[in-house]
Amino acid sequence: MQSPDWSLVQYRTGDSEKTAVGALIDGKVVEGPPETAGLTLLEVLRRWDALAPGLRHWTPSASATIADARLVAPLTYPGKVLCAGANYWDHIAEMGIKRPSALGDPFFFLKPPTTTVTGPGDPVPLPAYAGACVDWEAELAVVIGRPGRDLTPDQALDHVAGYLAANDISARDRLTSALPVAEPFTFDWLGHKGQDGFCPLGPGLVPSWQVPDPQDLRIRLSVNGVVKQDSSTAQMMVPILEVVSAASRLTRLEPGDVILTGTPAGCGAPHGEFLAAGDEVVVEIERIGRLHNTVVATATTP
Repeated sequence: MQSPDWSLVQYRTGDSEKTAVGALIDGKVVEGPPETAGLTLLEVLRRWDALAPGLRHWTPSASATIADARLVAPLTYPGKVLCAGANYWDHIAEMGIKRPSALGDPFFFLKPPTTTVTGPGDPVPLPAYAGACVDWEAELAVVIGRPGRDLTPDQALDHVAGYLAANDISARDRLTSALPVAEPFTFDWLGHKGQDGFCPLGPGLVPSWQVPDPQDLRIRLSVNGVVKQDSSTAQMMVPILEVVSAASRLTRLEPGDVILTGTPAGCGAPHGEFLAAGDEVVVEIERIGRLHNTVVATATTP
């Protein structure tokens, strides 16, 4: 897959807990743009209109490698993580859902940012209860760089700073409750999508100008080296500009907000496959990069 020219990342060195902004190029972390010194990537995004023109003409130096850099989550933390569900034609086909004759706005749900968002190389913890059925979902994530509300589709991409790879980890056993508090409350979207560590993002923010057509990117996910998802963002039912527009009609979009845009066919649930401790999960998106995480066990409760 074609790699990005470079992406903006967050990293730490040694035992330090201090986060710095760098650039990822050819798999190596190098010194970031001078304008980002002393800032977090979220702070960079809050100044995106001012900084982006300079970043367009900036070229990272391969000789400025930071040898002991450890990548961390690229955004700590987004104000909102909005997710568009069931947004790929091949995904609804594998779920046995009839192709709709007309499309409305996407179905959105939220993930709690500070507890679900993790970064490249971070563990994906299995829930601490017996019988968890944890699934994978490779997704292209949109990152907002300019605030806006009630955007038209024609305006939407002007508010996008760039893109990340994401894995929308999902506990399928929690989608519905066997004992709901009342009949209308059968679905448990927080338990299904919002448990700790359920939103790996990374490896870095690829600026929008490096992605000429976000609707023509190969997207792939593998588990232990076996390819499970292999599709294209061309399979999206509602394209990105309309996803961003629809989200902005529900809530004001702010710099650093992240919007996951749906997953293609190849999830585990339709095949009765779920993640187990020790599994290596890799999301790869053309022009965006490679996101690797390992599944780990946690102490289970009865």
